[in-house]
Amino acid sequence: MAIVSSGFGQSDFKSSKRKPRVLDSSPLLDDEKSHREDGLRPKRLDEYIGQSSLKEVLGIAVKAAIGRGEALDHVLLYGPPGLGKTTMALVLAEELGVRCRIASAPALERPRDIVGLLMNLNPRDLLFIDEIHRLPRVAEELLYPAMEDKRLDLTVGKGISSRLRSLELPPFTFVGATTKAGALSSPLRDRFGLTQRLEFYNFKDLQEIVQRTAGLLDISIFEEACFEIARRSRGTPRIANRLLKRVRDFAAVRGSVHEIDKSLVVEALKLHRVDNLGLDESDRRFLEFIVDVHSGGPVGLDTLAAALGEDSVTLESVVEPYLLQVGFLKRTPRGRVVTPTGRLHMGLKKIS
Repeated sequence: MAIVSSGFGQSDFKSSKRKPRVLDSSPLLDDEKSHREDGLRPKRLDEYIGQSSLKEVLGIAVKAAIGRGEALDHVLLYGPPGLGKTTMALVLAEELGVRCRIASAPALERPRDIVGLLMNLNPRDLLFIDEIHRLPRVAEELLYPAMEDKRLDLTVGKGISSRLRSLELPPFTFVGATTKAGALSSPLRDRFGLTQRLEFYNFKDLQEIVQRTAGLLDISIFEEACFEIARRSRGTPRIANRLLKRVRDFAAVRGSVHEIDKSLVVEALKLHRVDNLGLDESDRRFLEFIVDVHSGGPVGLDTLAAALGEDSVTLESVVEPYLLQVGFLKRTPRGRVVTPTGRLHMGLKKIS
């Protein structure tokens, strides 16, 4: 399999196609893995940790598609950021034995960008577009016949002399990823044959992910240290891997990178102001303002944004989800309220 990363298409379907930049995705040598972020990603479904229901559903779909000699049905993956949507798309391509072309919706600003991606598809290729809720309307409408009828409809000419030209596309699999499934239009959402949500990870799975990443990075780490990182990772593998790297850096300077124990993890993450439940400085500022200034709430989102100097969209999409998940915050019609559990946690002034 080869991974093709593409954010731009061709200027016109008649012009010669650009040769896409191909990144070799063959297995990395052991001494190379620590230098490539892609080396941390699982390659197959049986290497993918967690999300058991998702793996079972997609595993059956992949085997059925291979058995029929057809392209896999289009897949919509949604859920909070950092849970492995891009990784799952790459795993699906590997399981199917096809190329994976990767693009981000915000980069597809013009119709020719999505046209370029579709025109460069080979039979059964997998096209992955991240943040599809941000697709421009024109690009989305070009996808409708492509997904449903394997057809690309292009308007040739302008004004009264314009005409519609349809080009046949090879069978392909479109995998879309989004953190806001509700922001997708119904026509686009209904064209996906498989719609799956990725859930937050439990401590056990996150601990296993930390252990696997440590092995790939050639770091020796005790089991309780892995658990300590896992419980501070907010249920998110991306955060778990990021915290492990910060602990590795701390160990390299203050300790021994080959002997990471629980006390070293606690000391390193205390330096980065990440507490025992994964709350960081922005989370604490958010809760402290509501408790100290507004007696626990309710407080309107716009008031919070103005007082904290943050954008309301950032607070709603970045800060609040985890606080809601752990039960420290409630959204009410009158505003945000800190729960008794949140008050209790904030009463622990010391970062343990």
